[in-house]
Amino acid sequence: MSAKKELRIGLIGGGFMGRTHTNGYKRVGDFFPELTYKPVLKAVCTRSPDKVKAFAEQWGYESYETDWRAVIARADIDAIDICTPNDTHAEIAIAAAAAGKIILCEKPLSRTLAEGQQMVNAIQQAGVPNTVWYNYRRLPAVTLAKHIIDSSKLGRIFHYRANFLQDWTISADVPQGGTGTWRLDAEAAGSGVTGDLLAHCIDTALWLNGSITDVSAVTETLVIERTHALTGQKQKVGIDDACIFHCHFENGSLGLFESTRYARGHKALYTFEINGEQASIRWDLHDLNRLEYFDHRDESIVRGWRSIHVTDGDQPYMNKWWVPGLSIGYEHSFVHQVADFLKSLETGEPCSPTFREALETQKVCEAVLASAATRSWQETGATLQADLQAQAVGASAV
Repeated sequence: MSAKKELRIGLIGGGFMGRTHTNGYKRVGDFFPELTYKPVLKAVCTRSPDKVKAFAEQWGYESYETDWRAVIARADIDAIDICTPNDTHAEIAIAAAAAGKIILCEKPLSRTLAEGQQMVNAIQQAGVPNTVWYNYRRLPAVTLAKHIIDSSKLGRIFHYRANFLQDWTISADVPQGGTGTWRLDAEAAGSGVTGDLLAHCIDTALWLNGSITDVSAVTETLVIERTHALTGQKQKVGIDDACIFHCHFENGSLGLFESTRYARGHKALYTFEINGEQASIRWDLHDLNRLEYFDHRDESIVRGWRSIHVTDGDQPYMNKWWVPGLSIGYEHSFVHQVADFLKSLETGEPCSPTFREALETQKVCEAVLASAATRSWQETGATLQADLQAQAVGASAV
């Protein structure tokens, strides 16, 4: 076996996403042994000395820091992985790009389109490899949906609908701000369900169905005042708790999207359905290894929805895992994204979604919020449909 090239990782942020990314780095070599690059867990950074020390020990990082600037300044760090709240993404990414570091950034790219554009400008000027962790693309059933659409089996697409439903913020006693609930603080998050949940739906939609040209949206803040976790003071809530929007895609199809954190009984219900002239597909995160498929061209006596269990070795990514019939889970999407990113470093090809592509999702999010605020249709200014459709599904996907 040829010698591996080390990719020395500096992880900034030690919360939930820090764990998912780290698990991807730790497992990728076991299941994708052909890759030239090997992640090395060089340093992790959080602001709490006790917490960062414990994280480093549990997950196997060689060292730890409490100032992200120190991580970027280190000569023994090749890649910066940003797993911090949204309000720090731009500052960290711009500094990392200026230092010539490879950058991986948790979604959404930024709080606002302006911040996202600054990040894109920085990485383009520096010429550094980059990607954004929209991990649902890397679930095999979702990648298979991409293959099916690109093969034209659906024919002309008429409708795209998606939702992402949760219920964890229904109680008015849930605070905003701080380590655990920064997503409810507009200053830290930028927006509520639009940037947190619908961003996933939008990214997948852009990848599968092309650019969204305009939107009409409604948002609602259902608890208008919460106690701030850090100050203990009651503050007005500035995020959107629920959002519904419909839209036009550049290919002429119609889209319908919904997200809320007030859907009692749903913890993470993410679904999409696409209806074409010849066939339809639908997918549900709660049954993530299945893709449902309906083909009108089947003989009428056997025509109906079929359930494709995406576990065979000729389906996306699955030849890396177990025998047919045995499933994989949410965490494997991050292993796949790491594998695709490492492969992109070998080939020199971009690893989708890049910062530039993720900016398209930011454009849609911003248009959704503007539409809701003005009660009017808003154009997105999206420009990347051709580039998005031309992107490789994933260097390791088949």
